[in-house]
Amino acid sequence: MRLYEERLGVPRTWFWLAALPGVMAAAVLLPWGPAVAACGLAVVAALTALGLHAYGAARIVVTGGHLTAGPTRLPLASLGMAEILDAEEALLWRTRRADANALMLLRSYVPTALRIEIDDPEFPAPYLYVSTRRPATLVAVLSFARR
Repeated sequence: MRLYEERLGVPRTWFWLAALPGVMAAAVLLPWGPAVAACGLAVVAALTALGLHAYGAARIVVTGGHLTAGPTRLPLASLGMAEILDAEEALLWRTRRADANALMLLRSYVPTALRIEIDDPEFPAPYLYVSTRRPATLVAVLSFARR
């Protein structure tokens, strides 16, 4: 049973950026003719858009017993205190305060985040940093699920 699910999709304006590599490919392929250049534009723009979509496919899922943040899956029993990070605090924890051993689901286009301490000695990471658009909701769901 899923208690919480969030997809960290890229902003829609980023998909306009997919046209830039396509235009560059078309400029390189133009000496072989306009049809080849148009095909190059379409293929490279589509591949770039597909890459952006895959990058934004990261999910945060809370079930009855686990928290899944991207590729990381942790049992709720091993999670400690969760701290909501506003935009300024999240920037600090992504840069100067960051621990090299920390687990991170980091998306720079999501301004807010959650820092969750890991209380399990089997995990070498001191905390889990999770970019989220709804940190207060995620904290509430985590506290509910741990009961």
